[in-house]
Amino acid sequence: MNIRRRYILFLYIFLGFALGLFCWATYAHYQNAVPEKIRIKAGTSEEINLRVPASGIISTDSETVLSLNQPVTIVAGENISSCEMQLKLFGVLPLKNIDIEVIENTYLTPVGMPIGIYVKTQGVLVIDTGSFMGADGTEHAPSQYKLQSGDYLTAMDGIPITDKRQVQQYVAAGGGEEIIFQVSRNDTVIEVKVAPEADENNSYKIGTWLRDSAQGIGTMTYIDSQNRFGALGHGINDIDTGELLKLGNGLLYHTEIVAVKRGEKGTPGELTGVIEYKSEEVSGVIVDNTLEGIYGVANTRLLEELSEENTALPAALKQEVTTGYAQILCSIDGIPRYYDIEITRLNTGAETVNRQISLRVTDPELLEMTGGIVQGMSGAPIVQNGKFVGAVTHVLVQDSTKGYGIFIEDMLGH
Repeated sequence: MNIRRRYILFLYIFLGFALGLFCWATYAHYQNAVPEKIRIKAGTSEEINLRVPASGIISTDSETVLSLNQPVTIVAGENISSCEMQLKLFGVLPLKNIDIEVIENTYLTPVGMPIGIYVKTQGVLVIDTGSFMGADGTEHAPSQYKLQSGDYLTAMDGIPITDKRQVQQYVAAGGGEEIIFQVSRNDTVIEVKVAPEADENNSYKIGTWLRDSAQGIGTMTYIDSQNRFGALGHGINDIDTGELLKLGNGLLYHTEIVAVKRGEKGTPGELTGVIEYKSEEVSGVIVDNTLEGIYGVANTRLLEELSEENTALPAALKQEVTTGYAQILCSIDGIPRYYDIEITRLNTGAETVNRQISLRVTDPELLEMTGGIVQGMSGAPIVQNGKFVGAVTHVLVQDSTKGYGIFIEDMLGH
């Protein structure tokens, strides 16, 4: 009997734990499914369908209770710039506060042309530290435990750092004198002292691998009415550290696609282009490198390359995008063309903004040329129902016909 009671008690505890875990998972699912912010165009009404069993109280002059397990219509007044919706799951449990922001209607010109990218870092980036053989036949590591991967060296002994060659020359000429580096680490500026040591050739080193620039090929996403551009749909990260590069300055260059490597299962394809780093080939200036893309100002050379088909389209908000038929604009053979895709899933609550649109290439011509989405296509505009809805950002390595995109709303809100 005692064993039976213990068994029943254990069963109740197990069922209670399982029920609690289920409730926690359900709550977390609904919380992740709800966006942090909803934007509404001024002077319009928007139908919102969050598909969650929750009610929301809009905090304005008068509180309005809305049920969000079915579509509701919110009217954006001209005189309201923002308000807040307080959500409660099943009308009881606090779920999330959503910011509702009223914005002006925006028109953007989809571009879809390949661009050459060259950026200089803010100072020089420390990729890693290491050791070298000294003149005494032992290993030396002057920077170990002092500098670390991801640090940015911005000055040495008060002298601003512009590139890694400057650092190497300063260290070599210092005769082993201790150097005070100004270091940006996790957005905090600190000072680090490093004493260079001589290697087996009697050349002074500090034992670091440094990087001061990055380059590559991507796709121009849009140009606005003030000739400002957005591209890539994701930031430029360092290939070794994986961290978003802190931008010092950067330029866009005209580029021509000369070869296409088709994507295959397990191996992403790639667009190969030719970039001439000459002043006459500059297409624009990069002023910002963010999680949502790179941004800057286009020059006359780039604007003259736009065709008559590059007409401005209204930028869609997230709630205006649907699953189903859409198109992407990209240049494979030198001329930007629209190719058919299917938007298969929308996840506005996804942690990574660059992967909130799931898509699949359906256009036979594009599949024949590239196998689907390839590297260099990041930033290709996504258009649906005559509206600019987003940009391509990633390809699925195991299936090059599938990939991800970012909402244009998020690119504009960087």
